[in-house]
Amino acid sequence: MSHDLGIKKGDLVRVVAGRDKGAEGKVIGVRREQRRVVVEGVNRVKRHTRIDQQGGRSGTSGGIITQEAPIHVSNVMLLVEVDGDKVPTRVGYRRDEVSKARPDGTTYSAHRSVRVAKRTGEEI
Repeated sequence: MSHDLGIKKGDLVRVVAGRDKGAEGKVIGVRREQRRVVVEGVNRVKRHTRIDQQGGRSGTSGGIITQEAPIHVSNVMLLVEVDGDKVPTRVGYRRDEVSKARPDGTTYSAHRSVRVAKRTGEEI
């Protein structure tokens, strides 16, 4: 299943369902195979880690660490700026015709897929 999720690393999103509903944050990771995203400060879980002695001085120290766990992409919406406000929007796609140049200087017409905010119609 290789469809695009519509959300990329670095996007600002709002959680629309689940325990952290209403929270906003930046996407810090995308897991396309699982259709999940990791959002900064959202869905934080505690992980128990053991002390790793292998690395010599750089061995990890054990204990309980708090980190973000992935959240399903259906539970987040992309935020776009409208009149200074951040509003959630769905993501659409548009194919734009662009002209590209070959190494020998000649140009040709090609298509480029761009993400579009459904709410405003603007390119993201």
